[in-house]
Amino acid sequence: MRLDLALIGLHPTLSRRRARAAIEKGQVTVDGTRVREAGHPVPDGAAVVWDPHRKALPRARCSLPILHEDEHVLVIDKPAGLLTVPSGPGQRDEDTALARVRDYVARLRPREAFAERVHRLDRNTTGALAFALSREARAGLIQIFRAHRIERRYLAIVEGEPPADQGVVDAPLRDEWVSGRRAVAHPSEPGKAARTRWRVRERFAGAALLEVDLDTGRQHQIRVHLAHVGLPVLGDRVYGRGTPGRTTPRRPMLHARRLAFAHPISGARVAVESPLPADFTRVLARLRRQGTGGGAPRRSKPSPPGDRREGRRRRGGAARRG
Repeated sequence: MRLDLALIGLHPTLSRRRARAAIEKGQVTVDGTRVREAGHPVPDGAAVVWDPHRKALPRARCSLPILHEDEHVLVIDKPAGLLTVPSGPGQRDEDTALARVRDYVARLRPREAFAERVHRLDRNTTGALAFALSREARAGLIQIFRAHRIERRYLAIVEGEPPADQGVVDAPLRDEWVSGRRAVAHPSEPGKAARTRWRVRERFAGAALLEVDLDTGRQHQIRVHLAHVGLPVLGDRVYGRGTPGRTTPRRPMLHARRLAFAHPISGARVAVESPLPADFTRVLARLRRQGTGGGAPRRSKPSPPGDRREGRRRRGGAARRG
């Protein structure tokens, strides 16, 4: 039996959450040995003892904000500038989201540490990024992503004025990279199917806030597709154009806002939302001060992300890349 369940069996008033917390604090022993893994298997007849008065050991903490965590799945809030995985086979010492998650899991479950990525975000794309914490979960999540049974919603600040309130970009992406760039495939070129849906959340003078949903998850899909229809992501120095007279952000204003899927083990709904990062809200505030462009909708209701209330909800510490 798992240690947390064995502890609850001995103390029925304990919730699953409190049992796990007691174990992680080092207040539970199995046959006299302190164990800090909630999933530790307890042999029949083993003595499980909980001492709530024992001084708690420092708890394992992740260096990244956590949006969802259970035994099999972890969703973190990735900041800008952090790689999802190493940039190459020989770059294992790079600071990556995967390395940080593995370090956290190794301290949390030293005997059965497992953490693998199932999708990724570009270095400068922020937001929800999911990891599998068991082999079974990884296999299930990969199937969910491949079958596109997942909700991936982004927010993007784009240059230009959208000609309509919503649209769809259904254009395959070229297989080959040219000078570090991807592009929409020409009819005679091999390419992979890619479909992006967008909707205007708010309009500004020469810019707009879009809500973007991915029906497929190709690398750089959102950035390539939006640039293809004349709405490049603001701050994108690879696919963007840069508007004269406008202060360009230091990174593409693209944020993985929402991630939702059926749990690969339990089937329960997992849904997380990542609060907007500070630089995104600053750009929105500046654009709002500059005034709105023509056409509706100027602002969706309820108030769009980036307002003062959402800024206060920011926590310190959820496909392929957008």
